[in-house]
Amino acid sequence: MSITDNTFANENNSPLDNLDQWENDVLDRYPDPASINKDKKEEEFRNYEETSKDGVKEFYRLNHKYQTYDFVLEKKADYLKFDKREMPIWNAFDFLNELVDDSDPDTDLDQMQHLVQTSEAIRNDGHPDWMVLVGLIHDMGKVLCLFGEPQWGVVGDTFPVGCAYSDKIVYPEFFKANPDYDNKKFNTKLGIYTENCGLDQVHMSWGHDEYVYHMMKDYIPEPGLYMLRYHSFYSQHRENAYDHLMNEKDHEMFKWVALFNPYDLYSKNPNQKSWEELKPYYQALVAKYLPTNLKF
Repeated sequence: MSITDNTFANENNSPLDNLDQWENDVLDRYPDPASINKDKKEEEFRNYEETSKDGVKEFYRLNHKYQTYDFVLEKKADYLKFDKREMPIWNAFDFLNELVDDSDPDTDLDQMQHLVQTSEAIRNDGHPDWMVLVGLIHDMGKVLCLFGEPQWGVVGDTFPVGCAYSDKIVYPEFFKANPDYDNKKFNTKLGIYTENCGLDQVHMSWGHDEYVYHMMKDYIPEPGLYMLRYHSFYSQHRENAYDHLMNEKDHEMFKWVALFNPYDLYSKNPNQKSWEELKPYYQALVAKYLPTNLKF
């Protein structure tokens, strides 16, 4: 029996009304005055009643309790074999379309529309086409829900495991319930790592970011891979909490992560072109970089 099956059977693994509720909370924590969307003022984004945060808080309680070093290694060993399913990318997008965010006060867009709006904002600003593709696929790892993964193992702010949890991570007090918190092997600043070892040597918490990064390693330029892998690593690219693990290459590449992040969070546009108009461009873009079928 896996760690997940045995340990989490009695937990409510779906405290969020939908997966985007986590991103709504990110926008509350990190509003960006330089928002790409010029049609709305910063203060108009994400206006919630306090009671709506109960699910988010419970989500992070579970996330911080169960995202252990051993959990991450187990999930990597399982999912990075990519033996669950083989299908065209468009089939994965069809599944994502079922993940509609009914609670979002800014939009009633489904996931595919959000991805297209992100990628279109990137394209309209003249960035390379591989970055446009990153915008299209950056949340594709949420197909983990298709395989029965709990919400806290799919979305959420990401962070290193195998070393002390930073107090810059949202709800850091919940890490006290994590078995690694009191483990002398893991609870020091460096843990199992060495000073400035480089993030490629660091195990990140498991979720859609890590999953889609490994899926795309053979197809996307390295700056795009950094965008995919670290776009939810807010404790670093907003708080600089893990400089001690990063090397010079990481710092240089995080300029790309910083470039990408506003497109993900702030590019919702009610005047978006229809998918029928955009479809030929994106079909050609996907065909340029990706195989006909992807392994999930």
